[in-house]
Amino acid sequence: MSETLAQSPPSRLRTAAFAPIGEEGRTELVESRIVQAISVGAFTEGERLPSETELSALLGVAVVTVREALGALRHRGLIETRRGRNGGSFVRPSHGSVEEVNARALMAMPRVALADLGVHYEVISSACAEFACQRATGEELEIVARILNETRDLDRYLWRRRVTEVQLELAALSQSVRLTNEHVRVQTEFTPLLALQDLDGEARLATHDALVEQIELTRAGDVAAVRAVVRATIRSSVRWLVSYRNELLAAPDDAGIRATLEARRRGA
Repeated sequence: MSETLAQSPPSRLRTAAFAPIGEEGRTELVESRIVQAISVGAFTEGERLPSETELSALLGVAVVTVREALGALRHRGLIETRRGRNGGSFVRPSHGSVEEVNARALMAMPRVALADLGVHYEVISSACAEFACQRATGEELEIVARILNETRDLDRYLWRRRVTEVQLELAALSQSVRLTNEHVRVQTEFTPLLALQDLDGEARLATHDALVEQIELTRAGDVAAVRAVVRATIRSSVRWLVSYRNELLAAPDDAGIRATLEARRRGA
């Protein structure tokens, strides 16, 4: 995989992560947005986040709200603050902490809400896939296929970042601005949960293979088949997440949750 490709900034992810919050500008929502940005790979280990002033403008909230959210993230070990000319808030090398945050978000989400999020993601993704079948060129699909091929053997953290980019690029091939924007929004919400599924090596490879199949079916213009592949993949992910949520909820305490995560990491 080329160095340029591996390091290219995920612009759509960053745009979605920092879409304005508006009147709901509570500290918790700002904190959640930044966690999502880290989880989906919009910002990776060692990268500097936008400044407090920039985040305030991007999210449409007061600087003090951003400052409180960053303080909470420092306390959770997800970011660190460096002083000086080149200072700022930087993402810490804390994959375990991010996974624990995502796991607790999954536990807190009612099963009905998780299923509903899956339905929303399925409908938007399959609609994008349908129009991509009709509108994408062979050259565009070849570029996406090459990126995906170069992604297969990456570690799961970089794999998730690149696969998310592939999913967003496939959505963009629908050539529908509204559908693509909605796909980016729901992808940003759903990907932190999907990153938990990456702890399952077999499930990760199944996702990869399904994307390969999606590209080939799109190239063939088979609308019915590509919609079926997209829907089956997302439904499988939701079933996995429901099962894993039950597993996490069965843990007796914080130590049990961390042990459950660690057991998954060893098998990833």
